Amino acid sequence: MCMKEKMHTGELYLPYDDEIMEEQNKCLDRLYDYNMTRPTEGKKREKLLQEMFAEIGEGCYVEPPFHANFGGKHVHFGKYVYANFNLTMVDDTHIYVGDYTMFGPNVTVASAGHPILPELREKLYQYNMPVHIGRNCWIGAGVIIVPGITIGDNVVIGAGSVVTKDIPDNVVAVGNPCRVLREIGEHDREYYFKDRKIDHDII
Repeated sequence: MCMKEKMHTGELYLPYDDEIMEEQNKCLDRLYDYNMTRPTEGKKREKLLQEMFAEIGEGCYVEPPFHANFGGKHVHFGKYVYANFNLTMVDDTHIYVGDYTMFGPNVTVASAGHPILPELREKLYQYNMPVHIGRNCWIGAGVIIVPGITIGDNVVIGAGSVVTKDIPDNVVAVGNPCRVLREIGEHDREYYFKDRKIDHDII
């Protein structure tokens, strides 16, 4: 099995393999073009995202600057995904994001890891594990999600959290390491922020 194939198996591999580097540089050139677009060039951005990403649904918006090891080549977005400034996708292998999910500014989603054993790191070995983020999630500002994590549907991850374990559906989770704070329930159907009530007649 070649190094490029090992990128997506979870096995140790050498990321500076010539074939990998050649492909990566092409992706990064396109990412550079995306980040150099003007705010008024919406159509150009849409076209570039279609070329850059593995999959991207309708209505997605990615605010430059966007950072990704492979320029989004291994990123799969559903529809109406929103990403604020400085989203970093360490997409050495696949990252999946469901419909209507939102990313606050300065979020990092990492699929790549490095061995704990120093001798392996000296030899530049790496491994990758896919990340799955569900539908209709809100990933708060400054969140870090490490390799191999699955986050369920309808989840809120509080700002600054470090997600090191899987998170189930329909919860608010916060902290470092990130833990479930509570389930989303009836209170959330009545209040959208502290004592601010939702006016269901106007939405």
